[in-house]
Amino acid sequence: MQSYRLSDLVKIKNGKDHKMLSNGKYPVLGSGGIMRYVDKFLYDKPSVLLPRKGTLDNIQYCDMPFWTVDTLYYTEVNTNLANPYYLYRYLSLLDLSNLDSGTGVPSMTFDNYYGLKIFLPNIEKQTKIAQILQTLDKKITINRQINQNL
Repeated sequence: MQSYRLSDLVKIKNGKDHKMLSNGKYPVLGSGGIMRYVDKFLYDKPSVLLPRKGTLDNIQYCDMPFWTVDTLYYTEVNTNLANPYYLYRYLSLLDLSNLDSGTGVPSMTFDNYYGLKIFLPNIEKQTKIAQILQTLDKKITINRQINQNL
């Protein structure tokens, strides 16, 4: 296991306003999930999406082109060091509430995230684990869909 700061593994980017965009096929994501679909995307590589305001425990993952609003950061992952899906699952297990920098609405800053200490196996192990987890997650999703139709 290697110790990193999150700042070693990702570049955190701000989301942007989506109101001027036309309807389309790319999801607009906020800290609460999908808000709408638009005709342009902000980023098109796998990314760990980190809440900036609001629901701080709703870390998300997106592996298709997307747009994020200003309540949600997106990340450019250094894939030489971290598998994006593995990193998403790792961060999802952390209790980030103690890093809240807001006074009313829960909030997180770049510095809050960048200072996180992360322990990762080598990239090959991360990728193998991520593949297994993604397969299981897809199976769970299919089972939920089947159960809804019973």
